[in-house]
Amino acid sequence: MRSIRLYGPRDLRPDDIPDPGPPGEGEVLLRVRSVGICGSDLHTYCDGRIGETDVKSPLVLGHEFSGVVERVGPGALDGGGEPLDEGMRVAVDPAQPCTRCEMCQRGHPNLCVRLHFCGLFPDDGALRERMIVPSRTCFPIPEPIDDDAGALLEPLGIAIHAGNLSRLKVEDAVSVHGTGPIGLLIVQVAKLAGAHPIFAVEKLPWRLALAERFGAIPIDPAAGDPAVQIQKATRGRGVDVAFESGWAEDLVQESAETARPGGRVILVGIPADDRCSLKHSTARRKGLTFLFSRRMKHTYPWSIELVEKARVDVHSLISHRFPLEKAPEAFAINANYTQNVVKVMIHLG
Repeated sequence: MRSIRLYGPRDLRPDDIPDPGPPGEGEVLLRVRSVGICGSDLHTYCDGRIGETDVKSPLVLGHEFSGVVERVGPGALDGGGEPLDEGMRVAVDPAQPCTRCEMCQRGHPNLCVRLHFCGLFPDDGALRERMIVPSRTCFPIPEPIDDDAGALLEPLGIAIHAGNLSRLKVEDAVSVHGTGPIGLLIVQVAKLAGAHPIFAVEKLPWRLALAERFGAIPIDPAAGDPAVQIQKATRGRGVDVAFESGWAEDLVQESAETARPGGRVILVGIPADDRCSLKHSTARRKGLTFLFSRRMKHTYPWSIELVEKARVDVHSLISHRFPLEKAPEAFAINANYTQNVVKVMIHLG
């Protein structure tokens, strides 16, 4: 079957790989329909690694995806404990927690110590025609949600989890540092939670314009230090919650400088060098709370409802669509941030 595999940094190749075979107990065979390119995919694509995880052999990327159930294994129940049937359209949680470790048993499957994850070495992802997944990671999607929106339920879940982690309250002032797809979704989630004002910091003008469309006050770094701009706009108070949602690096310090004394900083982005840099005195003198957001948990039902009822707009994030065979071109455009790219979708069916 057709696939795209990563052989090394920026080395994506079309590959013919074996069909996965029939699903086993508690599994389903999916025909993949739509896959989104995520920032974490770009880390692996650009560097051949993400964090401490190196790609040591050809790897199928892709973890934001939707598909159609082709075959159902014995005892296959979806994420809500309901039976799955052939022909069902589903969104898929790429995380496959063990369900047995201490963190899973405590209700934190996102912190599972034996986690398998689609598209993270050594586990292949969704840039292939068919794949087998645990049925419990599948969530049926209603007809109003198309295949692209089904795939984007995953990044929306990341934004929802970050918002929940921050304990946002009505009228909390918020800043979002980096408005790629996750940051843009955080803007929308914060607005739903009643945050006001919401500042969005972004150096790419087309992304900043989209953040403004979603209700944020745009902060252009080219106009001066974003932290100074936000402090001025809040009369020296700062924000209650600062979300770092770019590739970390200098944005961690920027977020800390933007937060008010006693404020909260939620770190969502992944730095290319796997390091977190912060001026100690900024955090200490303000008494800031830092929370590292690890993926998501129990968010798919909420994501489905928010998209189905049009309370969150995921379609406006999509700037490009490519067929599978053009995935190398799609990744290059996304990694180089050309052609006003925001979210790239790859279609397989």
